[in-house]
Amino acid sequence: MPSVSAHVALTLAQHIDAVFGVMGNGNAYFLDAIETQTDAVFTAVRHEQGAVVAADAHFRASGRIAAGTSTYGAGFTNTLTALAEAVQARVPLVLVVGDEPTSGPRPWDVDQIALASAVGARTYTVGHADAAATTVIAIEHALTYRLPVVLAIPYDVATLDAGSVPEVPAPRLLTPLAPKGEFAEGMLDEIAAALSQAERPFLLAGRGAWLAGAGDALGELAALTGALTASSALGRGVFPDGRFDLGVTGGFGADGAMELIRTADVAVVFGAALNQFTMRFGELFAPGTRVFQIDIAPAATHAHIGGFVRADARVAAEALVARVGSASSTAAPGLPWRESVDVAAARTYEKGDDLAADGRLDPRSAARRIAELLPRDRVVVSDGGHFIGWANMYWPVEAPDRMMMVGTAFQSIGQGWPSMVGAALARRESTIVLTSGDGGGLMAIADLESAVRAAAGRGIAVIWNDAAYGAEVNLYGLKGLAEGPMRIPEVDFAAFGAAVGAEGVVVKTLADLDRLGAWAQEDAATRRFLLLDLRISGDVIAPYQQEIIRVNS
Repeated sequence: MPSVSAHVALTLAQHIDAVFGVMGNGNAYFLDAIETQTDAVFTAVRHEQGAVVAADAHFRASGRIAAGTSTYGAGFTNTLTALAEAVQARVPLVLVVGDEPTSGPRPWDVDQIALASAVGARTYTVGHADAAATTVIAIEHALTYRLPVVLAIPYDVATLDAGSVPEVPAPRLLTPLAPKGEFAEGMLDEIAAALSQAERPFLLAGRGAWLAGAGDALGELAALTGALTASSALGRGVFPDGRFDLGVTGGFGADGAMELIRTADVAVVFGAALNQFTMRFGELFAPGTRVFQIDIAPAATHAHIGGFVRADARVAAEALVARVGSASSTAAPGLPWRESVDVAAARTYEKGDDLAADGRLDPRSAARRIAELLPRDRVVVSDGGHFIGWANMYWPVEAPDRMMMVGTAFQSIGQGWPSMVGAALARRESTIVLTSGDGGGLMAIADLESAVRAAAGRGIAVIWNDAAYGAEVNLYGLKGLAEGPMRIPEVDFAAFGAAVGAEGVVVKTLADLDRLGAWAQEDAATRRFLLLDLRISGDVIAPYQQEIIRVNS
């Protein structure tokens, strides 16, 4: 008869088709059931952090919830940084773990419920008689609140005979949050009137707008009002018409685009939290700009907001389209603002030099050349570090689920390699491109092998190798602090890649990138994973870092 672990596996597999993890004593029977009794696909990673990271990236790339799994004790504690990142980024996933026996902790057990709670994740512990129902409740919680949950299987319960797997209701999902009450309806009227009368209207969308499926409605609203558009770093590509889109706001944005945004007289923000980076540390909008926000958060998330509606981004955008479309035009006569400006010129970034003054690659020119050579059908996953500016500025993507930064919500590094694993399983036809620094690349090096195995000929890793923790050098080295702890002996990542079956290329000149162009033309079924070890100059500082330096100096 099925065990408790089998009840968890069989129920989980009805709603989740991808599981990532490391086997240990606490989850051995769960993984045996996943492998032998379900159609879910288990992909092994080499470090437990990677189990959560891969599940996180899988959701960001596909919108489908996935699961990670680890054993108890040390296996569980290894997941905590990645679990905290998923909480901060509001990514739903299920982490199935072993746990201490019901009789009490052993010397190697820790209070896993307290540790998960400390980083913001709720734990559901299965019992002998309720494993299937508890599994569904855990999935429902993750999807409802867009948060990771821990599903714990006590050690002495895991193998108990639990009888036939019962039929349990499917997870219930909340309907999109509609604006409610006179205040919300009145505020939508006010926003519609402001947009209709604006001379320089502007719409900003974030990841929340993408998750709500608001793209089409936002595109229609922009067309009706003649608004320029832009997105947060996690919402790029949400507007369907790129002709009038200024790209990403904040430190990743082009200077010309940010100058245009400051001239807007009305701005409406959909599904973006407006953190300090998106807001350019408070300088995104001019003091006279009327700023409205629509979000599912309980209240406005920035002091610059003059009007707030709590609602799903799609529902609110459709309501605004109806209001603006039915109202008589009171807009100022003449050419719409967005047709009177040169959007392409405003989005232009610095081209950079072939080599920086120190003789190493200029990361700007390298990033621009890589963008010319990358396959169009690509998903970019980013680790954290100084280098994040280059891909975010120079590598355009078609939709928010094609550029993800796993780690930045929690300000962590070292989650890049396992991100490729989740993205590769989520998008089985696309090229998966990792952008990572040498610091984060080394921190997670155990899962280089996992990335090469999972992505194979669809995988490219670009390592921005400046032999340093670049962000620390830029912030603290410039302040005169000792740089010894900030420096890393130059590592041959190309050799690392070759050791696990990838093709490694050391890139010291732009001509060395020609191999990427040739690789892109080869058959993905026969070519190897490509690892580009870019020996870049640390003297070229990304604009977003210059902002941080200015604010903290």
